[in-house]
Order: sequence, then structure tokens, then C-alpha cells
Amino acid sequence: MASKPPTGDPVQDAPRVGPAQHSAAGLPAVAHSLRVAQQQMGLRRTAQTLLKVNQKDGFDCPGCAWPEGDKRHTAEFCENGAKAVAEEATLRRVTPDFFAAHPVSDLAGRSGYWLGQQGRITQPVYLPEGADRYEAVTWERAFAIIAEELGALASPDEAVFYTSGRTSNEAAFLLQLFAREFGTNNLPDCSNMCHESSGSALTETIGVGKGSVSLEDLHHADLIIIAGQNPGTNHPRMLSALEEAKAAGAKIISVNPLPEAGLERFKNPQTPRGLLKGASLNDLFLQIRIGGDQALFRLLNKLILETEGAVDETFVAEHTHGYEEFAAAAAEADWDETLAATGLDRAAIEQALAMVLASQRTVVCWAMGLTQHKHSVPTIREVVNFLLLRGNIGRPGAGVCPVRGHSNVQGDRTMGIFERPAPAFLDALDKEFGIASPRHHGYDVVRAIRALRDGDAKVFLAMGGNFVAATPDTDVTEAAMRNARLTVHVSTKLNRSHAVTGARALILPTLGRTDKDVQAGGKQFVTVEDSMSKVHASRGNLTPASPHLLSEPAIVARLARAALGPESATPWEEFEKDYATIRDRISRVVPGFENFNARVAHPGGFTLPHGPRDSRRFPTATGKANFTAGPVEFPELPEGRLLLQTLRSHDQYNTTIYGLDDRYRGIRGGRRVVLVHPDDATALGLTDGSYTDLVSEWKDGVERRAPGFRVVHYPTARGCAAAYYPETNVLVPLDSTADTSNTPASKSVVVRFEPASPA
Repeated sequence: MASKPPTGDPVQDAPRVGPAQHSAAGLPAVAHSLRVAQQQMGLRRTAQTLLKVNQKDGFDCPGCAWPEGDKRHTAEFCENGAKAVAEEATLRRVTPDFFAAHPVSDLAGRSGYWLGQQGRITQPVYLPEGADRYEAVTWERAFAIIAEELGALASPDEAVFYTSGRTSNEAAFLLQLFAREFGTNNLPDCSNMCHESSGSALTETIGVGKGSVSLEDLHHADLIIIAGQNPGTNHPRMLSALEEAKAAGAKIISVNPLPEAGLERFKNPQTPRGLLKGASLNDLFLQIRIGGDQALFRLLNKLILETEGAVDETFVAEHTHGYEEFAAAAAEADWDETLAATGLDRAAIEQALAMVLASQRTVVCWAMGLTQHKHSVPTIREVVNFLLLRGNIGRPGAGVCPVRGHSNVQGDRTMGIFERPAPAFLDALDKEFGIASPRHHGYDVVRAIRALRDGDAKVFLAMGGNFVAATPDTDVTEAAMRNARLTVHVSTKLNRSHAVTGARALILPTLGRTDKDVQAGGKQFVTVEDSMSKVHASRGNLTPASPHLLSEPAIVARLARAALGPESATPWEEFEKDYATIRDRISRVVPGFENFNARVAHPGGFTLPHGPRDSRRFPTATGKANFTAGPVEFPELPEGRLLLQTLRSHDQYNTTIYGLDDRYRGIRGGRRVVLVHPDDATALGLTDGSYTDLVSEWKDGVERRAPGFRVVHYPTARGCAAAYYPETNVLVPLDSTADTSNTPASKSVVVRFEPASPA
């Protein structure tokens, strides 16, 4: 039987700290998954849902975007996937009575954990101007309110349409179509905060802003380098692929400021041997200083160039451009500078080089540890240089592997959720629908916050997500949101963004991945694209949490009809009735989706074309893969300061907090902890168990403070510290972003430590 939600916020100011673990998954993961599922769903519903997760006839996990192989396990999910499903398929409900009992000021004082634990929202609710609590509203009235505010804007560019990575292909395509027919490219999305740096670097260098590998490539690689990524918590099903690669003879190098249990040993709960013993994954752990990755790859490239026969000269000559300039820059790489930037010793780098030279097929995987720095784009360019040198793109068992987070974040971008769309995409969209899309660029996430802050944007609509908690510079972002005329959130559950509102606010409850979707045209399914460009169907199997819920495509279609009026020739009503009609239009607008409906009907779906992977065809400005050259960059650290990275706990997915433990790191019962190397802590006078305020330092001179963090002595890289987001987002300046991509630099924040402020 499912349990009731907590009535009060648990105390989080005294976290307990024990030894960190050195293996991931195993029986503890199974037990924790089942316990959370039972608390949220009860036993019968647990079986009904979990046996359908990531199955060919089931629904795509609302968690990460890691792909599934053709052969599926009965239990094709990880611990955090089970938590994500349990929270969506929960039996707990948030009704209008809940909102009557909890004014917005009360919600604003609650933790994200408490808000998320309350359950599924059952009806649309409205916060009138000057009111102190949400009240029930009809769908018709809700759409009329949005249409009224949109109609009152002086320009369509005063509206912002944000998208979370959970949104389906069909809903994303409709949202960008509506926004552009309305007249704006203001389509920021969660990619702006995570893999925008990857897309920027890869589009420039290989012509496609996506990864170039498949699961089979990982399985057949000789060497896998995992840089700035913690798969044990953030992409746990990846551990199975790494285990299979290891069994086939692959070597694994992990490059990270923190040791992570999942890369030390993986106890695969799918096999008896895995449960009992597990598999060691890491062959070499390079405990790099935060932000030192570009320097590391630059030096490796120099050493490859200096090794006779190490460069794939045929590939370089036939398929690349800019080699001479790159080689000249790489030749300048300096051992002393690299050792200072990385914190590594020479022997470790030489050991890594030997493994690189012994590999004929190399994959480099990365995540936010590479993408959220000022110099992230140059860093990823250097990774591409590293792979190009030995012909490791467009070869089986080799390539680039940016590991995406949210389950359809890559698909949303493919569907046109982008503030800087390609002219060819807009041409195809305009031709198909007879509209005139705007051609000027719109706002990304950071620019959208500035526009709201400065009064240049007045209406904010979010398709999923938790914008306020996901974004940097919390105080600035929240003030910007409160400056809006209207904020609208399409959501399944409560989160912090619902308590930080414009003058008026709406919460529009929607179907989740686990819910059946029945429209006038019959039972529907949606589609998603995984991190390796495979597109497949997702079909929910549960009775929706309330008869008052609408699907995301239905919400967009009805909103478009209300806002655009009868002048719109787009068949919005038809799209709502039958999603196959949306896919027909996608097939004529988006390359690679030809004959979409027929191909997605195949169990397991289909893989999108990828020129570099499929035929070593590089659709860049030069027609070849581009080597790049530029200065080596790494963060400077003033005396008496540490470099802070924000990260997730194991009881967390993005901004969703499932619980207050991080058992792999030995943290229980609280989230306000800062991990500091014991030697750094001693030098700074920070005793283990003491409490401190974190104060970030940036060139604008503004004091940004995160108070009351328990110091945990932990084996981080020297000079580095780590703490969980969203609690530490307040420390990240809005204008501290990656060059080119404009992604917030959340992984390299200079902080000082001050005595904890009085409670």
C-alpha cells in the first residue's frame, strides 16, 4: 500500500556522514528502488509500471536518455529510473483543496523535496493578480488568460517558450510551430544549460551536434575515456554497457575531480555474479583538477604527434581540415603548465598515453564536467582533435559520446526547439505550413532571464521542467520571474517554479509518460530520441491521475487555437485528435524522419542518419572534419579559495529530489554539505563537521552566499570542492557563461569560506 506524503519538511540541517562506498548498484539499489516504488505506488501498481519501463511495447523512462539495446531485460531500468517512474505514477494527489490550504508564500518556504513528494496535480489552477493562493480554473479560461496576455504584448518577442527535455517529439514540434507562427524564436530549453557546449563544438568540428556512437560501438571499443561524468548516479544503465565492453577486452580511463563508486565497481543486479561480486570498471583514474581537461587533451595530442606512426595520416589527409595549424598549437603544449592545470603527475599522463596508443578504437564520453565552464567549447574541440588524430570518428567502436541527461532533450532540439534555428529548417517549416517564421535569433536561457529581469519579456511559458531551480544566480532569476506579467507551467507535479510567479500564474497539469493517452482519434503514442539518435515510440499504460488532465500535444494545440484565432490555417484540432498527423508533418520538415509513421511502428524504432558516423561525411563549412587550434585555458584560483563544482546526489535527478541521502558518498539525512579535501580543509581551518557559508567571487563584485553548509572531508582533487545543486545555484553568476555556447559555468565557481551565518 502506498504511503501518504510528508506533512512537514524533514530537518536537513544535521546530515550524517559515513564512509563513501566503492561499488554501485547491487542489492542495495534493488531494495531502495522497490521501497520507493512501494511508497509511491503500492505493490500492484509497481509491477504494472516497472515491467513496462523501456520495453518496446511500453513507455520510455522519464529519466535519462541512455539508449536500450535490441534485446531488453525484463527489468530494463535502473534505481533512479525506478524513482522517476514511481514519482510520476504515484497514487498521491494535489487537488484544489491542497492549494486552498497552502498559500503561495507557504509553498515558497518549502523544500523542493517536500513539494515533489505531494503527488500529481489533478486540475489546472490559476493565481490571479494580487491573490495569495492558486484556485481551480477551467481549461477554457486558462487558455483565454494566456491568449489575453499574449495578445497584449507589444511584440511577439516579449514571450518566452521554454522546453524541458521530458517533452515528446510531437509536443516539441507543435510548440516550436506555435511560437514561430506567433512570431518569435524565443525557444530556450534545458540544452542551453547542459550540452549546448557539446552541440556548439561538434557542429563546428564534425558538422553534427550529436554523438557519433551506438551502443555496439561502446561494446566493441578498445578504450573508453569517461571525462567529467558520473554514470553510477546520472546514467546508471550505462554501467551495463561498460561492463560488456570490459568483458570484451576494453580498457576504461575515468577523468574526474571526484572518485565515483560506479566506475570503481559495478554490481549488476541482472546477474548472480554481478550481485555477489561485480565487475571492476576503471583501469586508470585521472583525478583531474576542475577545468583542467583541455590542458590534458592538448598535451596528449602533442605526445601523439611526437610518436612515430601514431597519427592516422590517411584519415587526416582525406577527411580533415586545419591539421597544420592545430599541430603547431599542440606542439606548444607544456608539461609544467599541464601538470599545474590538471593536478596530475607525469607518470599518470604517460600511463594514459600508453593506453591511448595501444587502442585502435577509442570512444570519449563526457557530460557536465566538460560542458559547464567558460572554456567548455575549446575543451570539447580538443577532444575532437584527439579523436581525429587517430581516425576515431566514423570507425566502428570509436567516436564522440556526449551523454545526454533528460530523456528527450536531444529529440526536442531535433524537432526545432532552438533559439537559433538553421535557415533550412525554417524554410521547410514555412513551406509546409504556409507561415513566415521570424529569422532573427531568439533568447536562450540566460538571455531569457535577462529579458525578464529588464522588462523586455513579459510572458513566460514552460513545457515541463523546474526553470527557477535549474537556472543560475537564484536571486536574480527569481526576481526576473516575479517581474513577468504571466508565468505558465505545464507540469505533472509541484516544484519550486510554481511558487515563484509573475503577477499572474497558471499551472497546467499534463499526462505523464506512464499515462494512457486517448484522444478523439483513439489511443495515442508519442516518440522520443535517445542519446544515440534512435527514435522510438512511448506508450503509457496507466489510467491518468485525473480526468481533468490534458496531454502536452493537446495543451499546445488548444493554446495555439486560442492565441492565434481563426486566422491560423494550421490544423491544430486535427493534431490534437491524432498524433500520426503531427508525425506526417514532421516527416516533411525534419531530415531523417521520412516515412516517420511507418518506421516508428517497427519495434525499437529507427536510427537517424549521421554523416560522420555512417560514411565519414562531414557537413561542415569546409566539407571536412575540422581540427581547431586555440590557447589552452583553465581556471585561475586565488590564494585561500577553492574551485567549486555543483553536482547531483544519488537521490536526485536534475532538480527532482527523491530523498535526502547520497549513499555512494556516505551522506545521509541532508543536502547542505560541501566536500573538501582534508589537506585543503586544514589549510583553510575547516574542521570536519563544522558549518560554513559558501561565498562565490566573480568579477562583478556582487556577493553571492549559500549559508549553512556542513564541511565533509572528502578525497576531492586538491584545490577543489563540490556541493549539490540547486542549493548552490545561488553562487553561479548569471553572466558567468561558456564562450560561444552561453551555458552557465556551474562547474568552476571560485568560492571562499566564511563562518556560518546565524540561523
